[in-house]
Formats: sequence, structure tokens, C-alpha cells
Amino acid sequence: MILTQTRFGTIEYTNNDIISFENGLIGFSEATEFLLVPTKPGSPFSWLQSANDSSLAFLLADPSAFFDDYDPEISDADANQLGLMSGADFGVFVTSAIPVGKPKAATANLAAPILINLDTKRGKQVVLENEAYTMRHPIFSEQSAPAEKLAA
Repeated sequence: MILTQTRFGTIEYTNNDIISFENGLIGFSEATEFLLVPTKPGSPFSWLQSANDSSLAFLLADPSAFFDDYDPEISDADANQLGLMSGADFGVFVTSAIPVGKPKAATANLAAPILINLDTKRGKQVVLENEAYTMRHPIFSEQSAPAEKLAA
């Protein structure tokens, strides 16, 4: 299949590449099928591109690249729904925002990570109850990784 969009041009994919979000994402309940599009090799960033709406994409970051102590507690119900209890290979991602011309002001939504079972291609965005995690957590601060990671 082929998806053509303005941000990435033409993306070729198969049904096996589609990540299904049964309930969509927060605020986008109708968007249930996505593709994970890498930015460049070695980068902690990737895009979650809707397979149904070429204009809908979310910048994702691997939180472990920026936050050594980020350890979201996932409920058993969410883990069971995604099949994570059986030792499945899974990824934890956070949506990110990088203001134009201000990469050092980048933020990450640590309060609602996106979990993806990489074996079954099922995903879910979960809302954490830990108030230490915020929706607009600065990626670059005195304690976090250097801004050069943006260029990686």
C-alpha cells in the first residue's frame, strides 16, 4: 500500500506495518491505524503517522534517551490488553513538541505515554496517575540529555 503526504512524501507499507490502536489516541479516537516512521538512524525521535489521515502525525521520542529515571507504572489491565504480560517485545514512546526555531524548548508528554507491542502491532496511549510526570515536561534541562540529541 502507499500513503502520500506532505511531510514525508510517499510511504510504502504493508498490513504488517500497521499499528492498531483500538481506542485511538487521546483526542483522536477515530484514528486507529498508524505507521511508525523513523526520522534518521540513531535518532531518539520518530513519527507516528496515521494510515487513514495523511495530515495526522505525532512526533514521538524514546523517553529513555532523555530521562534516565522515567519508569511509568502500567496497570495490569493495560498490560493485559496489549499482551505485554507474556514477555512481549514492546516500546514506550512519548509525544513531543519542538517549537520552531527553539529546539532547546522541546517538551515531552510524560503523563500519557504510548505503548506499542512490537510483536502484535497493538498500541495504546495510557494516562499515568503519577503526578510527577507532566504533559509538557522540558526535554532539555540541567539534569537531562544535551540538546545535541535533537540532531541525532
